[in-house]
Amino acid sequence: MGEQSLNGRVALVTGGNSGIGLGMAKALAHAGAEIAIWGTDSDKNARATSVIEKLSEGRVFAATCDISDEAEVEHAFLSTVEALGKVDIVFANAGAGGNSSLPWEMSFEEWRRVQAINLDGVFLTLRAAASYLVERGEGGALVVTSSTSAIHGAPRNASYASAKTGALGLMRAYSVALARHKVRVNALLPGWTDTDMLSTRKRNERFVEGTTSRTPVRRWANPDEYGPAAVFLANPDNTFHTGDSLVVDGGYTIF
Repeated sequence: MGEQSLNGRVALVTGGNSGIGLGMAKALAHAGAEIAIWGTDSDKNARATSVIEKLSEGRVFAATCDISDEAEVEHAFLSTVEALGKVDIVFANAGAGGNSSLPWEMSFEEWRRVQAINLDGVFLTLRAAASYLVERGEGGALVVTSSTSAIHGAPRNASYASAKTGALGLMRAYSVALARHKVRVNALLPGWTDTDMLSTRKRNERFVEGTTSRTPVRRWANPDEYGPAAVFLANPDNTFHTGDSLVVDGGYTIF
């Protein structure tokens, strides 16, 4: 797989203005794709756009979008196609963390807040992308960012873990439904990563020690380390790879 394996492709990354999303968007741009990022913070969108533009001569488009809002997702997708001419690859990556409540102490409001972004938002993003790709009839690739919390127990992150597990169910359903349309659908399951979402936990030395000691490579990931996996999942040459859950966690879930 060459560095320019995505020449001529347009990749959309929700939550692409920071963290894992930005790491993936940078790698996709370096591989030759033109990039669209969605995020709720227009200033962060602008900063991320500037970073990505330095890596590639391709166009970069940013849209302010709350993926839990149906109308905003539909509008942002249409705006993306209008700005870049098409969309070939979509990473349903945007997410939000929980508040570390034990499941029996969690309010229904908190449950719904996390589900709205991490599951409803994935559903709305995939629905918009799939409808477009089926109608266009030229195939494509969809990727869901799940989490290793969909594999291991997450006693203080039940809403997040449940949403990320549900996202895997969506991925599998879409992979089967879209196979005849030559649209591949896979999931990426990141491990512990140094992002803004985990900044509070990163400051907890006991927590960091516990998670790194269970990770065979003995550290958390840098967001840029998910770039190669993103390029692999987006590569149109991987025509027989669909319905898969790709774990990139430094060995955390097998140790």
